Amino acid sequence: MAIEHDFFGLLSSGPDGSIFWSETVEFGDHALTVDLTAPDQEDVSRESLDIAAAFVSGLEAIDDKARRGMLSEVDDRTSEVTEYILQQQEEYGDELNDYLVDVSGDAAVDIIRSLQLMSMTLLVDEHGGSEPFAVLEYALDADGADDVLLVNFGSDGSVLSVMSAD
Repeated sequence: MAIEHDFFGLLSSGPDGSIFWSETVEFGDHALTVDLTAPDQEDVSRESLDIAAAFVSGLEAIDDKARRGMLSEVDDRTSEVTEYILQQQEEYGDELNDYLVDVSGDAAVDIIRSLQLMSMTLLVDEHGGSEPFAVLEYALDADGADDVLLVNFGSDGSVLSVMSAD
């Protein structure tokens, strides 16, 4: 069985009924991977694919919203964003400025601005649910991306949460 979509083309299902689509897209000065997945094609609607296509087409706006979501958590000393920033400062020490695209004097803002968007995963079976519909992965150092921040979006385009993953 397969689903045809104007943006994604023909999405074939595997033997287990799952669908998967992957592309590398240019974003700014680097490439990132965009994956679309669903464990069961029966749970995928045309509307969820249209929303996923809007996420990919509007990647710049989604990235901006993700960064604003990260910034909104900086004042909370217990947030994973704050812990990530402190961890990066400790790990890179005096070399941190080498990874920053702009040095304003506010380390948290500078680190968030300097994070590279590495990938976006679209979980199209989660349309309208409470689980993430899209997960954006950010890293300060693309080559040594052991420590990343994950920004989870709902299908309505709202930031659900920001989590660290290492």
